[in-house]
Amino acid sequence: MVGVKLASLRTGTSTTAARIEEADGEAVEVSAADVGVLLAQADWPQIAAAAAGTRHSLAEVDYAPLVPRPGKVVCVGQNYRAHIEEQGAEMPRFPTLFAKYTSALAGARDDIVLPAVSEAVDWEVELAVVIGWPAYRVAEEEAMKAVAGYAVINDVSMRDWQFKTSQFLQGKTFDKATPLGPWLVTRDDPDVNEAGMQLSCEINGKTVQQGDTSDLVFGVAQVVSYISQFTTLRPGDVIATGTPGGSGHFLEPKRYLKDGDLLVTRVAGLGECRNLCRREAP
Repeated sequence: MVGVKLASLRTGTSTTAARIEEADGEAVEVSAADVGVLLAQADWPQIAAAAAGTRHSLAEVDYAPLVPRPGKVVCVGQNYRAHIEEQGAEMPRFPTLFAKYTSALAGARDDIVLPAVSEAVDWEVELAVVIGWPAYRVAEEEAMKAVAGYAVINDVSMRDWQFKTSQFLQGKTFDKATPLGPWLVTRDDPDVNEAGMQLSCEINGKTVQQGDTSDLVFGVAQVVSYISQFTTLRPGDVIATGTPGGSGHFLEPKRYLKDGDLLVTRVAGLGECRNLCRREAP
């Protein structure tokens, strides 16, 4: 197999995994309920490549979160040099980790819920790493063998909740606020440049964040290896690798997402998430 793009689509009352054929503008159903279920099968690359199910126009598909029910969503904080510098912080010796619950995930075209209890909802474009094979206490030199590929994620953060304590969790995992998608792009896809992928975030057509994964303090192999020392990474697990500079909380004056904003999150070669922000009713 030389490169494949995979998505989880909503089809009526159920979901299906699908192979994306971008050149044809179509998605081909794969015999699995979603990408997470597909990755749990040891021969998932062959299953995906051979799929010949129902076809859907990409212009009409409804994207579910790429992996709707990952066993783990592990996030890395303060992992871009530019982001650390804008905070005036010291470079970390080890990855700063926190987690999200699956209820936080949203599809690539879903509305983002701005919770009624927060007035400081911020944006963070990130590269998502999707695990394709189990990894437990792997060395950095072996860590990339566990990676199925990459996707786009925005670690939407409720800053007023995040900074209530020294622990980030409560500000990072509000329901239906973290878009993940639109598709998984495997490592061997020609659109993937692991040496450096450009990231960007737009609000209402204006670029607010730009960065490149070459600015990561801890690269993908380092992060996968580090996490695998204390927990087994399994197929379908997701790692959000951190955000570059430009988040609204660190601007002067501070700026946050508001009702009606269109948030567009891109990583070069991986597609984009386009999410309308909607304020939750009190």
